[in-house]
Amino acid sequence: MAGAPRIAVLGAGANGAGVGADLVRAGHDVTFIEQWPAHVAAMRERGIRVEMPDGVELTPVRVHHLCEVAELREPFDLVFLVVKAYDTRWACELIRPLLTEDGLVVGLQNGMTVDDIVEIVGAHRTLGAVIEIAANLFVPGVVERQNTREETWFAVGGIHPGADARAEEVVAVLRAAGRAEVSADIRSSKWMKLVVNAAELVPSAILDLPLDEAVRVPGMRDFMVRTGREAVRTSLAAGGRLMPIFGMTDADLAGPDGYADRLLEIVLDVYTLPSTLTTVLQDWRKGRRAEVEELNGHVVREAERTGVAAPCNDRVVALARDIEAGRRTPGMHNLAELLESAVVA
Repeated sequence: MAGAPRIAVLGAGANGAGVGADLVRAGHDVTFIEQWPAHVAAMRERGIRVEMPDGVELTPVRVHHLCEVAELREPFDLVFLVVKAYDTRWACELIRPLLTEDGLVVGLQNGMTVDDIVEIVGAHRTLGAVIEIAANLFVPGVVERQNTREETWFAVGGIHPGADARAEEVVAVLRAAGRAEVSADIRSSKWMKLVVNAAELVPSAILDLPLDEAVRVPGMRDFMVRTGREAVRTSLAAGGRLMPIFGMTDADLAGPDGYADRLLEIVLDVYTLPSTLTTVLQDWRKGRRAEVEELNGHVVREAERTGVAAPCNDRVVALARDIEAGRRTPGMHNLAELLESAVVA
């Protein structure tokens, strides 16, 4: 990327809009691309309002709806992909014609999306990323970002030498939004994020409770710990390795069970407020499909493939699939059935 990069934020929801606003305020050339019409209209009219623990910022932004992407002509040097994991492939196809010859796509997403991006734009133009931030978006044009920039954390890395060599360029851009570093093994780093996502995102949503409230329900913290331990054992069996994320140190890498416990502790202590709703619960309350198959579902499939027992993740997926199919609703009435898997594990 010679000179200042032209940046697209593809998926300007709670995380994308908050991070994108930081990049705009830092002087970067940023275009938002978003699929929620009311949100697009609000940002065009009033800019994006980001409410943070240490203040409120209103930032004018340039924003386009998905249906307008075919009208764009100037290519992008850097695309931050901040859509749901299950939307990765079509979003990459959408933006691929607008990538410069050496343009990069960076997956700021949950789940193991690196290979999906690679298949569409090529490994030499793909960077995976881990992001840790808590944010809600229910009112068009208004993001409730629950972490300061000092608490927000990113790791970036590639699986192709050419892309990996450019990770520091992307890190330099992301430092406008939080702490950022290069990952020496981005697949493993993304697996580690999946470990804590599996422990907390879907399980708390099944009870229809904010994360801080769900973890206080008798039996739930232990269930989340067990779910995370299953995920980390699965990641190791699948060829991953323990990686320090979210500011962890080598002392946190002593063993898989201790690692999973410490990771959940960090998320609950640093990134969780009383009002924090997981992204899964936000989706369900909006009537949308959540990333169940890309989170606990991925753990279950990999556990089966590698011969690892994952009864807690199995139960999470079974209940979540029922919720998404309309056969049950989220709520405390699911608690006993959810915890049964921990009893027999």
